[in-house]
Amino acid sequence: MATWNSRGLRGSTLEDLINRTNEKYAEYGLALIQKVPTPITPVQIDKESRHITLAYFEQKSTVDYIGAVQGLPVCFEAKESASDTYALSNIHEHQVNFMDLFEKQGGIAFFLLFYSGRDLIYYLPYLKLRFFWERMASGGRKSFRFEELNPDYVLPKKQGILVPYLDMIQRDLGERER
Repeated sequence: MATWNSRGLRGSTLEDLINRTNEKYAEYGLALIQKVPTPITPVQIDKESRHITLAYFEQKSTVDYIGAVQGLPVCFEAKESASDTYALSNIHEHQVNFMDLFEKQGGIAFFLLFYSGRDLIYYLPYLKLRFFWERMASGGRKSFRFEELNPDYVLPKKQGILVPYLDMIQRDLGERER
């Protein structure tokens, strides 16, 4: 069984672990979260293997995951960084706009960031991302540093759940009420 605390993640491994976590959450009746497929148009298909070998994206994707946690609409994006500085160019304006509209409809949006150099996953609340985004838009840094993040949002190691983000949603909601 793959665990994110015992080896570095590569490429889609973070998404695989999130998908397995989402299956557990659904099995326990805690949440129903689905991976949002990116719509593509195939251009070439290998006839023998029946695999798509060339395609283009039909439209800009919104977020990686969407669903509900105990009746609360949730959407999030999964990202990875090899360094302690995260470039905001890795996040697209249409994703930020979607999350903004999602939150205005009563949902909660966030990012799960895997810091491979630290071998940890961080829950970045949308409101904190929005702070960094607006700082960039007003001429400030085009990135944020790990040191700028609240250490309370580092995902804990938890038996049986590979990416335990539900606790962080609870923390995020509690912070918003203050």
